[in-house]
Amino acid sequence: MGLDFTAIDFETANGFRGSPCSVGLTKVRGGRIVEEASWLMRPPSGYDHFDHHNVRIHGITPADVAGMPRFGELFPEIGAFIGDDVLAAHNAAFDLGVIRSALEVSGLPGPAYDYVCTVMLSRRCYSLVSNSLPFAAEEAGVPLVNHHDATEDARACAGILIDIAARNGANSIAELYLSLGLAVPRQHAFDPARGGLSKPTLAAVAGASGNGAALVRRFESGWPEEGANPEPNADAEASHPLYAQTVVFTGQLSIDRPEAKLRSARCGARTESRVTARTTVLVVGDGFVASDLRSGRLTGKARRVLELHERGQAIEVLSEGEFLQMVGGDVPGSPQAAGADSWNGALAPAVSA
Repeated sequence: MGLDFTAIDFETANGFRGSPCSVGLTKVRGGRIVEEASWLMRPPSGYDHFDHHNVRIHGITPADVAGMPRFGELFPEIGAFIGDDVLAAHNAAFDLGVIRSALEVSGLPGPAYDYVCTVMLSRRCYSLVSNSLPFAAEEAGVPLVNHHDATEDARACAGILIDIAARNGANSIAELYLSLGLAVPRQHAFDPARGGLSKPTLAAVAGASGNGAALVRRFESGWPEEGANPEPNADAEASHPLYAQTVVFTGQLSIDRPEAKLRSARCGARTESRVTARTTVLVVGDGFVASDLRSGRLTGKARRVLELHERGQAIEVLSEGEFLQMVGGDVPGSPQAAGADSWNGALAPAVSA
């Protein structure tokens, strides 16, 4: 068995992850890219509003997808391209979540997929201050000119996985995960007509039906309330990118820090209130994006992280958008992103990492 997989990347129209408007796929056989495919699409009906934050990032407008098939109509073609492959995605919780939520609100069942997350693999195999796609692609020596073009992002994800496998002397996904002492995670098959809906979909359905209100939390000056540090969930998935990490928050988030800490703990992370030698992840609010690491627009805690990283500490910085995707919530601020788990706000768009 060779290094065979399909890398996938979605772009979404709004804050609900079930609103895909573009997908890119890159098929790899024997560690080489052999085929690519991409589609523009209309998101599922009722969830097809285009938020200006998302449009600003990926550049796709309603006019670009007008007359295109909806996701549910295209999924048979997308699924046929994937076939039985392991799926690779940079922040797989987001892209696998797009498939699930978009099919759920379309009333369609979804197949099971084994998948790998190159954010998690990047964290384990590289030593980067940010494991966002541009930083990881640069480390892997993979060109990434037009970030948030779904085809380019899928190609970059594929290149990162090929590089990580080579660095670990692995000739297949199974060998790579075995060498890292991990099991390949799996998203199980589902049928919205027979089973329960996922939490993000329940939130979107509640918001679309008027049972939830998208409340925007105003920016508040002053020191954010830290709250308690809950115990990590011992039953969390070990494949989750935050599992066994020590997470600290800085800056104003669109959710309260106690809620952010609770979400982290559910994923198996330990949270603390200040950066120490134990810190492995710093989540930065105030609209921070990974490129700010190079521009210098940083909080005091973030500067401290850069100092520790330069001294050899394995620590990285996440934007709030990246964090929210990892903890399985849709980024607040759209009409659909309301209801579940009682968190709302409006800072960052739900686009791929």
